Amino acid sequence: MTCCGPNRRRLLGLLGAAALLPLARPGSAVAQPGSIVATDLEVVTITERSAVLTWTTVSASGDPVETDSEVWLRPADGGVLRQVFGESGPTACHYAEITGLEPGRDYRFEARSAGVTAAPALNLVTRLPNSPEARGEFSTLVPPPGRLIRTIALSNDVHYGEEVSGLIAAGLPPGARQDPGLPPYPEVMLAGLLDDLHRPDRGADHLLIAGDLTAEATPEQVRGVHAQLSAWGANGRDWFAARGNHDRPHTGSDYASCSPYLDHFDCYGELFGPRQELGSYELGGLRLLALDTTELDTSGGAIDRPQFDRLRELLRADPDRPTLVFSHHPVTAESGWSNIAGPGFVLAAGDAAELQALYRSAPGVFLHHSGHTHRNRRTRPDLPVAVEFLEVAAVKEYPGGYTLLRLYEGGYMATFYKTRSALSRRWSTRTRSEYLGLQPEYTLGTTADRNHTVLRDLSGLTPAS
Repeated sequence: MTCCGPNRRRLLGLLGAAALLPLARPGSAVAQPGSIVATDLEVVTITERSAVLTWTTVSASGDPVETDSEVWLRPADGGVLRQVFGESGPTACHYAEITGLEPGRDYRFEARSAGVTAAPALNLVTRLPNSPEARGEFSTLVPPPGRLIRTIALSNDVHYGEEVSGLIAAGLPPGARQDPGLPPYPEVMLAGLLDDLHRPDRGADHLLIAGDLTAEATPEQVRGVHAQLSAWGANGRDWFAARGNHDRPHTGSDYASCSPYLDHFDCYGELFGPRQELGSYELGGLRLLALDTTELDTSGGAIDRPQFDRLRELLRADPDRPTLVFSHHPVTAESGWSNIAGPGFVLAAGDAAELQALYRSAPGVFLHHSGHTHRNRRTRPDLPVAVEFLEVAAVKEYPGGYTLLRLYEGGYMATFYKTRSALSRRWSTRTRSEYLGLQPEYTLGTTADRNHTVLRDLSGLTPAS
C-alpha cells in the first residue's frame, strides 16, 4: 500500500475494469456533420431554487471547441421549453447556473452549445436510467423548516505543492500535469474555492478542510497553503483544518528545519497544530470537532488514546449539543469496502467502532465529514446512530469542488458545487481522464450523495453575525 492509493493488485483490477468500460457503457455523444460534440453533461448541483449544469464541447477528433452555452427548461408536468440561461462568451468548459426555481418541483431541461444538445459522457454514473442526465429531468430539493442559521463549506484534499495528479503507484496510470505557463493546479483550485465562498450566491460563513492540505508537508508547502488560507480569513474563526495523511510528519533532510516529532519532523504542526490533538470550536451553539486521524508513514487512519479520551470528555459533558465532526479518514465499514484502496485506507476498524459508540451516547452529533477517498459518497453507519457519514470530493482535481452545508432551524441541506473560475473549470475538465477515464465513475457520486436534505432539530443555534 502506498501513502496515496491502492496496492498493485487493486491497480491491476482498476486497469482491467477500464479496459472493459467501452463494452459496458451504453450510447455516446454523436457529432453533427461539420459541427461539434457536446458531451460530459452533469447536473452537479441541485438546491431548492437553483441547479448547476456543466458540459464540454469538442470537435469530432476530441479537441476542445470554444462556443456558446444555453439551457432550456420547463416544468416536467407541461409547458414549452424556454431559454433560462445564455452565455455567448466562448468556452469549451461550460458552467450554467439556473436560478429562480420552485422548491420540490420536477423540471425538464436541455443544455445546448452551437445548437447541439449536450449528452452525458460514457459514464455509468450519469447514464443510469434514473439519473437526471439520462432522463433530462431533475427535482429541486425541499429545504428544512425554519430560518437559515449559517452556511459552512466542507472541503478536503488540496494537495498544495503537488505537480502530477492521478498517480497511484510507480508512475501509473498516466497522471495529469498543468499546462506550461499556468499557475500550479493546487493553487488554482484552492483560489477557485476561496473566491467562490465569498460570493453572495454562495455566502459561506466558514470553511472546513478535512485534511491533505499539502502534497507532502514540506516547509514550503505548509507555508504556501497557510498563507493562501490566511489571506482569505482567520484560522479558528473563518476556517478550520484537520490533518491528513499527506500532512503527517516526515523524515529526511528536506524536513530537518522543522520541529522534531519522535524520529520525524513535523512541518505541518508548526502552523496548524500538534499531531493527534483534537480541535474543538464553538460557532453560535454549534460544536465543531476536528479529529487528527493520521498515522506515521502509512495511508490508513487511527486515533490515539489521549485524543479519544479528550473526545469522550467533551461529548459526555454536553451530549446533546449540535455537533459536527470532521477528519481526513472515513469511518464506516461501507467506506472501507467500497473505496478502491480497501479497508486499510480508512479509519482502523477498532477505532471506528469506538468512535461510533461514542456518537451513540452523544445524540447531538449529526454529521461526520471526511475526505481521503476524493469522492462524493454517503455511507451507512455500522451502529444505529443518527449521524450522516459524508465523504466530499477533492478540491484539487475533478470534480474539483466543495459541499455547502446550509443549517436551518429544522435541519440542514448539503449541496456539492464545482469551483467555477475559468482556470479551475479547465483543470477539472482535464482531470476527468484520470485513472484511464474511470475518475467520474468513482468520484462524482450519485445525485443523492451530492445533494440532499436532512431533518434535524437545530433550533438552538444562533445565526452567524
